[in-house]
Amino acid sequence: MTKRDVPPRWDRKMQQRLARGEAAALGELYDRFASLVHGLAHRVLGEERAADAVTRDVFAHVWQHPDTYDPGQGPLRTWLAALTNRLAVQRLRTTGTAALARGGPGTTEELERTVHHASVAARADYIVQSMPAPLRAALELAYFQRRDYHQTAVDLGVTDDEARRRLRLGLQLLSTAHDTGAPDSPPGIGGAA
Repeated sequence: MTKRDVPPRWDRKMQQRLARGEAAALGELYDRFASLVHGLAHRVLGEERAADAVTRDVFAHVWQHPDTYDPGQGPLRTWLAALTNRLAVQRLRTTGTAALARGGPGTTEELERTVHHASVAARADYIVQSMPAPLRAALELAYFQRRDYHQTAVDLGVTDDEARRRLRLGLQLLSTAHDTGAPDSPPGIGGAA
């Protein structure tokens, strides 16, 4: 593991505090990552109550099994995103399967397509939230505010070449949302885990 790959000290300390059973550590973790966890769960499930339940399940899992996070495998944020995605997809699949068993509309293939699309959308959201702020700002200007690269450059106070570079890099990162095994991707975030 190179020095660049070493997880932040905060992640290691947090894992150690959780392993010791420090309730304050869980509170800090919740304060820092609850919006990420809830947002990803909501993106997969499309329901506020279901996202609330998955958020509770994620933090309950962290509290009950803090040793399942290995700081040597990557950042805590990435691990939480992967856990959230896995639990949300599991819930989506379980509720969809139960609805099909009760004679609800649709087929198993449609359910799997829904699960796959929800997973890709959640991964795209995660990628956008995790990318460096300059890349995210360029994408938001270009795609949400419909600016061209020149207008984006002016709004960001950078050269046209720099705006193009930021947009290209942001789009390259975003294009990995469909990859189920992309390098540096959160494990379990792509595809229908």
